Amino acid sequence: MAGFSAFLATLNGILWHDYVLYAIICTGIVFTVWSGFCQYRALTHGPAVLRGVYDDPNDPGAINHFQALSAALSATVGLGNIGGVALAIALGGPGAVFWMWVIGLLGMSIKLTEVTLSMLYRNTDDPDNPHGGPMWVAHNALEKKGMAGLGRTIGVIFCITLLISTATGGNMFQAWNVGELTQAYFNVPSWISGVVLAVLVGAVIIGGIKRIGKVAGTLVPFMVVLYLGSGLYVLSVNFGDIPNIFALIVRSAFAPTEATGAFIGGTAASAFLFGLKRAVFSNEAGQGSSPIAHSAAKTDEPVREGIVAGLEPFIDTVVVCTFTALIILSTGIWNRAPDVALDKLPTAVKTEAGWQFSQTRAPGNDWLIDDRVMLIVKGDANDTTGNALHRVEGVIEAVADGFVVNWTPVVSAQMPSTIDGGMYRNYVGATLTAKAFDSVTPGLGKWMISIAAWLFAISTMISWSYYGEQGIVYLAGDKSVLPYKLVYCLLIVIATLGIIKTDADLDNITGVGTAVMLFANIPICWLFGNQAMKAYKDYVAKLKSGRMGPDHPPPHLDDLLSGRDVQK
Repeated sequence: MAGFSAFLATLNGILWHDYVLYAIICTGIVFTVWSGFCQYRALTHGPAVLRGVYDDPNDPGAINHFQALSAALSATVGLGNIGGVALAIALGGPGAVFWMWVIGLLGMSIKLTEVTLSMLYRNTDDPDNPHGGPMWVAHNALEKKGMAGLGRTIGVIFCITLLISTATGGNMFQAWNVGELTQAYFNVPSWISGVVLAVLVGAVIIGGIKRIGKVAGTLVPFMVVLYLGSGLYVLSVNFGDIPNIFALIVRSAFAPTEATGAFIGGTAASAFLFGLKRAVFSNEAGQGSSPIAHSAAKTDEPVREGIVAGLEPFIDTVVVCTFTALIILSTGIWNRAPDVALDKLPTAVKTEAGWQFSQTRAPGNDWLIDDRVMLIVKGDANDTTGNALHRVEGVIEAVADGFVVNWTPVVSAQMPSTIDGGMYRNYVGATLTAKAFDSVTPGLGKWMISIAAWLFAISTMISWSYYGEQGIVYLAGDKSVLPYKLVYCLLIVIATLGIIKTDADLDNITGVGTAVMLFANIPICWLFGNQAMKAYKDYVAKLKSGRMGPDHPPPHLDDLLSGRDVQK
């Protein structure tokens, strides 16, 4: 497992090179300026489209604008918002939140561009079951230019990256977080959660995009209101700290953050890196995934759905992720004092695997086998933190008279020394967010985050299953769908069997899945983005001149949520 973790870390270092990050930001800036700051149009015109005043049952597609956005949001508003933000802060510090905001706003223009392109080139041979996404953009656009072979090749490459991301971030990341959280709070073995998730997700995805749209249209509004409502309560308790937290976020984005408690420190570069990675993973701008869901929308105006899609990064990153960040930072759970005092700190002995710390007695009896803990040690220079501090992961093991910790070896040129102060329970991802809620009202995180995590995970996995399904259909045809769905559900269970151990592993796995899609999709946006921008400006011109207006009064809310307003 150590070799696999090292491989993932090396691969992430390549895929997330600084130049890749600059390319994402540059893409967002270019399309923002090129479109004349389309973020404004998304925030003003987008809600009117969502309300259904433009919905037409006779347009090609399967679901209405609201359901399409809900299906896409169900893939983005999820454990990336609960666990991903926690990872960003734990690894990059408060400054990571600032860079999440930046990519959230710039991502609105990227999302609008990639969805508009997918709507322009979607396959509507079967109007009730359209196919769309970057693979169809490359395929159809290049076929028109007499380069069908190249278009097919690019489409295949994109679909392969899509399936990688589907398996990692869209599936295993979600299942692992839910399994860990449920085990931590309810002593339910993680694999049992995996089996339950697989059954629930399987029951939904068998029904295809229409069932996914209906479930998402009901589930997403409910879970967002539930999460934000609970978050407002936590923030009201710490309301006086909020101005200082915003100042800390901005300050830490451009200057190193010192080590305090459980946080071992971070540089401005690490804040930028982890903030950008988690934001891209959370809102999926540039990945090319959500255009697949939006391509199912009923409309004869491609740009209209692109404008709706521009709302995704704002809702996901600027609103929901900010709530999570403020909760974690205001409660101090991210830089808390040691959770467990140790009478005797472990010593390290040089071995072939590295410096091995001695097995350590874990005080108390409130442990579960395989619970994770950590020590903070001083060793070689750490480029990520800007100091010499490192975290050493440990796993709880039961012995005849209690519990002990077995520590992971540390690779260091010099002997690492332990920092006096004890050890920490290693709250990874969603569990850290839950503990932030618990610190305000004991039990709140246990129930609220557990419920939210299950809902968020299910909604994300059903949408990502559809993304992967469209990729496998492009690669192998409709006959491949059933085997794909079976494998997808099996991966849910596999993710909860203990193959992922630490937040670094978690970050690396999702980082690989996100990055490979960016490498495939961003070039497609650059190649054909001029077509999206031309269509967008034509649409806005018609809107401004009054040649386009609402077609009818807004439908009843029940009809909008269920999709009956577009049923013939």
